Amino acid sequence: MSDNAPITPPILDGHNDILSLLYDTGLSMDAPVDIDRFITGMSGHLDADKMRKGGFAGGFFAIWVPSPIDMDVKTTQMNLPVYDLPLPPEIALDQAVPVALAQAAILHRMEAAGYLQICTSTAMLQSCLDHGKIAAIMHIEGAEPIDRDFYHLDMFRRAGLRSIGPVWSRPNRFGHGVPFRYPSSGDIGPGLTDDGKRLVTYCDANGILIDLSHLNEAGFWDVTKISQKPLVATHSNAYEISPHSRNLTDRQLAAIAESDGMVGLNFAVAFLRPDGRMEADTGFDVMLRHLDHLIEHLGEDRVGLGSDFDGTTVPQAIGNAAGLPALRSAMSAHGYNADLMTKLCHANWVNALGRIWHD
Repeated sequence: MSDNAPITPPILDGHNDILSLLYDTGLSMDAPVDIDRFITGMSGHLDADKMRKGGFAGGFFAIWVPSPIDMDVKTTQMNLPVYDLPLPPEIALDQAVPVALAQAAILHRMEAAGYLQICTSTAMLQSCLDHGKIAAIMHIEGAEPIDRDFYHLDMFRRAGLRSIGPVWSRPNRFGHGVPFRYPSSGDIGPGLTDDGKRLVTYCDANGILIDLSHLNEAGFWDVTKISQKPLVATHSNAYEISPHSRNLTDRQLAAIAESDGMVGLNFAVAFLRPDGRMEADTGFDVMLRHLDHLIEHLGEDRVGLGSDFDGTTVPQAIGNAAGLPALRSAMSAHGYNADLMTKLCHANWVNALGRIWHD
C-alpha cells in the first residue's frame, strides 16, 4: 500500500482535546497560537500527519476551560489501588468565556487555513469522509462559558457549535459531574440544576447534542426525563468491566439503547482497565471487551469510538492517531466483519448525529 493511500475504514471520533493543547502551548510560550504546528508536527496524539497515517477522519473537537491540575500528582494517585481525587472548584463565567472564545477561534483559523472543515450537518460530515477532508464537530466540554440566558450559546451555535457536555467533572451552574474516583459508581451527588434542565430543553430545540460523558448518574437520569432526542455519551466505557465513576452501568446503557442513542469508546486506560490504573501498558484485549459489552447492550448500530486523544493516557499499543491501524487490525482479528468495522469507525456517528441535528 502506498504511503498516500487512505487507511480504511476512516475513523470519525467522539472526542479530542487538540484545541486545548494548541491554546495551552501558546500560553506557555507567551506567543500567539501557531496553528501551523498542526501541519509541521505536534508532540501530542494528533496532527495532520498522524491523522493521515492512522486514517483519523476527524470528529468532536472539544473546547475546554482548564482547571489548575498537577498532572504528575494526578497520574501517581490514579496508579494506586484505590483513589479519590478532589474536584476542582467551579469556574466563573467571566473567566471561562475568553478561553472558550479563543479555542473556538483556533478551530476557525484552522478551517480558514484549509486544514479541516467545521461540520454542522451530516451531509457535510459525509462529504468530508468521501473526499478525505478532516471533519471537525465543534463541542464544548463543560458549559462554564454559557450564561443562564443562553446568549453565549446562541453565538457559539452560529459559530458552528453542535455538541455540548453540561459539565466536565467539576460542578457548575448547570449540574454536577463525577470525580476521578475508583472504585466508584457515578451515583454521586445531585443532578441537573434548574438552569441545567433548561439547557437540555434549549439544546433539543436547537439541534445541539447533549453529551452525557462526565455527568453523574442523577444528571444522566434528569436528561433522560427531559430530552426528546437520542442519548449520547461521546467518550465513555462500561462500568461492568471497569468500575470507575466515569463509566456507564448496564441500566444506563439500556436507556441509551431505548432512545436510539450512541456511546463512543474512551481510550483512557484508567477507564478501560478493570483495576482503574492509569498505566499505558494496556492491551487491545480490554478495549475489545468494552466494545463487545457495548455492542451486546446497545446493538451494532449505536457504538463508536471516542478516543479522548490529547486529553488522556491511551494504550501504548496505539500511542497516537498514527497507531490506529493496529486497533483496526485487532478489531478485525477479533471477528468484527467489514460492515461492523464501518459502523464502529464512522457510520454510526453519522447516523446518530442525523437523528439529533437539524440538517
